[in-house]
Amino acid sequence: MDGGLSEGFANPPIDAARAFRAVMQAIARPGTQHTVAAPSPGRMGAAMAGVLLCICDHETPIWLAPSIDVPEVRDWVRFHTGAFLAERDAAQFAFGSWAEMLPLDDFAIGTPDYPDRSATLVVEVPELGAAHRLTGPGIKDTAHLTVPDPDAIRSNNALFPLGLDFLLTSIDQVAGLPRTTRVEV
Repeated sequence: MDGGLSEGFANPPIDAARAFRAVMQAIARPGTQHTVAAPSPGRMGAAMAGVLLCICDHETPIWLAPSIDVPEVRDWVRFHTGAFLAERDAAQFAFGSWAEMLPLDDFAIGTPDYPDRSATLVVEVPELGAAHRLTGPGIKDTAHLTVPDPDAIRSNNALFPLGLDFLLTSIDQVAGLPRTTRVEV
């Protein structure tokens, strides 16, 4: 692509629909892994790039962690989605590593009248693994997934109906961890 921007989806309508379905399945069935990937702008993983392309548009305030908040990524986001950068407390979606998301208290958790006005954190992790046991809505009996910080996830879960939702990405895979999911070590 001319101008130094990396490409987005090869076939945007079809690829975006497939990616969106994968993200919705990941949220509906916590702990399950789904393939979602797009050419990424350098510092962002393919799954994270795919998630960003399918859930963000020109009305979406996003926050980029310092490791990926570079001109190349900002230009790619603007070109492919039109999404705009916001402060942590105003972002609907945040993208980065777990360490860069801390403290979680800086992100919107919704209000009693509008719990849906919370942020979704898209967290790049080294692997999705199966170290922790998950229970809750969308899980028949149990599911297994490695989560970055079980104590933080449990604290977030205790805020229900308020709280953050998480999408964990690794390579070309995404797994959902909504605020209703309980995590056990």
